[in-house]
Amino acid sequence: MLRGTKVGLRARHADDIPVLQAELYDDVVIHSRANGWPWRPVAADSKESPLLVDDAKESLVPFSVVELAGGTLVGNAALWSIDNHHRSAHLGMGLMPSARGKGYGTDVVATLCHYGFVVRGLHRLQIETLADNTAMLRSAERNGFVREGVLRSSSWVLGEFLDEVLLGLLAEEWRPAAA
Repeated sequence: MLRGTKVGLRARHADDIPVLQAELYDDVVIHSRANGWPWRPVAADSKESPLLVDDAKESLVPFSVVELAGGTLVGNAALWSIDNHHRSAHLGMGLMPSARGKGYGTDVVATLCHYGFVVRGLHRLQIETLADNTAMLRSAERNGFVREGVLRSSSWVLGEFLDEVLLGLLAEEWRPAAA
């Protein structure tokens, strides 16, 4: 397990999937705002569940997020679109509604940065988030991410186009103590 100050990132367990499914995936609004594809009903035990881990897919590293005090599952996180040639990746996360506002997001981003820069030896990490996602913007910026631009009307979310903010962080800019 990778340890932050408040949360840990560990492998996804089979019993995490129904919880993540109910708390994050099955909420159409949460899913639609967090993912780049339309929501569709998928059973937690389906072989098509996007929460299943495919260990053969090296460009995606999914984690379950747990509280360090007690080990309670509080969300998911991932490094995705990992490019070993350019040494870059994107990061993302989703916290259950009950886990929001507790500083976990900032800690998840910090722990993903540690994984990306220290464990994987990446050079650049990138975040794309909706322009009104102040929690993710705050978590990213507290960890040193820099706003690099706005992708105007780039995300179709529940019947309207929304702007996305693009943030980046280079290995030499990262300060582990920022968390």
